[in-house]
Amino acid sequence: MISLKSAEEIGLIRESCRIVADVLKVVGARVQPGVTTLELDKLAEEYIRSMDAVPAFKGYGWDKNNLFPATLCTSVDAEVVHGIPSNRVLREGEIISLDVGAKKNGYYGDGAWTFAVGSVSEEKQRLMQVTQESLMLGIAQASAGNRVHDISSAVQQYVELNGFSIVRDLVGHGVGKKLHEDPSIPNFGEAGTGAALKNGMTLAIEPMVNAGTWRVKIAQDGWTVFAADGKPSAHFEHTIAIVNGNAEILTQS
Repeated sequence: MISLKSAEEIGLIRESCRIVADVLKVVGARVQPGVTTLELDKLAEEYIRSMDAVPAFKGYGWDKNNLFPATLCTSVDAEVVHGIPSNRVLREGEIISLDVGAKKNGYYGDGAWTFAVGSVSEEKQRLMQVTQESLMLGIAQASAGNRVHDISSAVQQYVELNGFSIVRDLVGHGVGKKLHEDPSIPNFGEAGTGAALKNGMTLAIEPMVNAGTWRVKIAQDGWTVFAADGKPSAHFEHTIAIVNGNAEILTQS
């Protein structure tokens, strides 16, 4: 069931989202060759807790024997999402997706950004640019009276027009008192279909775009999702609220 939020609730989600935006800004500034993903994770957790919030991802999951162990998802190159921070050292020319959630006052915020590690190839630069632009085109469709798949179609068409592929196994979602709420927001679909968009909806829109095939696999850790052909992937995500008919980006830095 889709939950429509009051102005007060959107204000609380906005606060959590502001923390998410600040984390991505602070941690993103530390992305460089020689840094470990575990160092980035520690910085993110320290910042979130300093804001009287808690990391949304740490301890999250359906399998009680394999809950997510970290604050950040750190996904490098062919890793699409849910990469687990470790002593892995970032290398020049890689790209890394940082996905983070924060919970404060009972409400969640969620966002992601892909960063270049030093100087990267033209293909990776274009992959990141197209993914980010597809996110903004999807957000532009998140207005009252439209449908969920208007968002999906806008993302898919732009990505495929530029020669990349949309991951189909993973989707965006509602956000609020839970990290993942209805509706699901796929990054592919037919315009004019799906649930009606209404004022009060709070949505995490998150294109995951692969340079090669859209097909993915899951690593033995049970979390890390990677492109089946080993080619690079990019991921950008904003949480938005539909207010006065239009999308307001809550995770804007």
